[in-house]
Amino acid sequence: MNSKESFLKNRLKSIEYAFKGAVFLVKTEASIQIQLIIAMLVTAAGFYFNISTNEWLAQIMAIGLVMSIEGINTAIEYIANFIHPERHQKIGIIKDIAAGAVFIAAIFAVIIGLIIYFPKIF
Repeated sequence: MNSKESFLKNRLKSIEYAFKGAVFLVKTEASIQIQLIIAMLVTAAGFYFNISTNEWLAQIMAIGLVMSIEGINTAIEYIANFIHPERHQKIGIIKDIAAGAVFIAAIFAVIIGLIIYFPKIF
């Protein structure tokens, strides 16, 4: 096998692992499941209100950002729990910071949603 085939095979394996991780998140994490439901609702709202291309871009970016950071937050929680299974103050701070990142992204996603939908609803 030459290096070009090896590179392609490794990239395909990486995609397989990433897909497996995304499926695991959706199957096991309530927060991702809720965010997925919200994503479907705002996507339906986007079609209903016929939002512009730029509004779609902002909405898709917000959905992707929140769900991606939630995935990273979950990974951090798993690593922290693996390293230190019992309750520990510093591990708690690490987990809080990761959750805070999700919270910040979610707040800005809500602001984007309000900017897009508030004028259309009212």
